Amino acid sequence: MTTTRFAPSPTGHIHIGNLRTALFNWLIARKAGGTFILRLDDTDPERSKEEYADAIKEDLEWLGLTWDRVERQSARLDRYAAAADDLREKGRFYEAFETPGELDLKRKKQLNMGRPPVYDRAALSLSEDEKARLRDERGGHWRFKLNHERIEWADGILGDVSIDAASVSDPVLIRADGQVLYTLASVVDDTEMGVTHVVRGSDHVTNTATQIQIIEALGGQVPHFAHHSLLTGSQGEALSKRLGTLSLRDFRAAGIEPMALLSLMARLGSSDPVELRGSLDELVEGFDISRFGAAPTKFDSEDLKPLTARTLAARPYEDMAEDIRAVGVPDDLAPLFWKVVHENVETRNDLGPWWALFRDGTDDPVVADEDRDFVAEAFRLLPEPPYTQDTWGAWTAQVKDQTGRKGKGLFMPLRLAITGRQRGPEMADVMALLQTKPRL
Repeated sequence: MTTTRFAPSPTGHIHIGNLRTALFNWLIARKAGGTFILRLDDTDPERSKEEYADAIKEDLEWLGLTWDRVERQSARLDRYAAAADDLREKGRFYEAFETPGELDLKRKKQLNMGRPPVYDRAALSLSEDEKARLRDERGGHWRFKLNHERIEWADGILGDVSIDAASVSDPVLIRADGQVLYTLASVVDDTEMGVTHVVRGSDHVTNTATQIQIIEALGGQVPHFAHHSLLTGSQGEALSKRLGTLSLRDFRAAGIEPMALLSLMARLGSSDPVELRGSLDELVEGFDISRFGAAPTKFDSEDLKPLTARTLAARPYEDMAEDIRAVGVPDDLAPLFWKVVHENVETRNDLGPWWALFRDGTDDPVVADEDRDFVAEAFRLLPEPPYTQDTWGAWTAQVKDQTGRKGKGLFMPLRLAITGRQRGPEMADVMALLQTKPRL
């Protein structure tokens, strides 16, 4: 069975880059009728927070990306310890003792000599007495011993990948304080949970090479890997410094609709055009990981606004009734309210301002100096509410007779004075919703 996973660390909120990974893995599992695992990488007890674990679930549920089961790495420490023992017995795991400062100095020396900054395996030449002394002085960390050969795989996005293991440092899998690091935990989980497909960012390519050797050393089945491109800003700038402002809950607070976000992210960076989808099933049906490219992918949050507007415009009143009631629209006016504004809202957050306009009138009437006397005369001719959809036609006909104005010179100044906007719903519909007589 096709099995994928999304493995976020509960050390912060999900951002737009995390979403891409989660969505691709979810789509692959759903298209194949397989299993999607939410796996919380919470082996760091100091940084992992339960509030973030809950927030991750909440954000995924908001998007409709439900999971088949939840796993927590903090509950599997015994499995990682057993894997570490297995690697020790096979001679593929060794203890090293360099401090971060010493390792940094080694890297600098290698770079100065024109060599790649690869760990020199000095720990392998230590005697047992030397190891015991260093272990007492500073504690040791554990590295996986790579076989110095080419590591190759057919990547679902990048194509054929080949990395010389001799150009990569033996990865640290367990820190001096005993914390199991991502590389080992991920391999053990993927192997024991039967993960068949792993999709993640292209910054993991080298990590994948080392993980393939660890999987093979543990006797596991290597999954199918695919590495999607990293997102950049609209001008090609790195997003890394802005990810804190690109969390899913920030988009949610800004009123972005789930299907707008998912429709964009399910096509962005692929050879297919972005198309607004009406359901998750449509997203699944049209997804093909092989159509994505390796080049950095530009992401502009402004692209989400028109997609959200189109998503909302297509929603029936019944889907919006709760939101409309929440901003104070009376039930007897609510269906008409949605009919009038549904093509004039960018997000759900616009519902409140539209109702405030109909209820109280605009706080910002736009009246040119040359139109002030005309608008004042027109408002004098307008009776007090309630109004109907016939009010606009009857009133403007009377204003035309009294002032001689017609066409745009008649209608636009009145629209601006009543709504403060140059564009919007039909004024006959606007008048039917006005609860107070407009005034200058």
